[in-house]
Amino acid sequence: MDGNTFWAALALVLVFEGLLPFVSPGGWRHTFQRLLQLRDGQLRFFGLCSILVGLLLLWIVA
Repeated sequence: MDGNTFWAALALVLVFEGLLPFVSPGGWRHTFQRLLQLRDGQLRFFGLCSILVGLLLLWIVA
């Protein structure tokens, strides 16, 4: 992986992260407030699931 691929991937992450607050700021705020009510273990579980899905997608694409 060269530097350009890394920066392109980072740019795509920022685009995807910005889509929901741009399209539906009220829905994003509501979802974020619900996330704040979760316990640490629940947040870690969702984080782990996100990592695993991302790794699976990388494995399929690469």
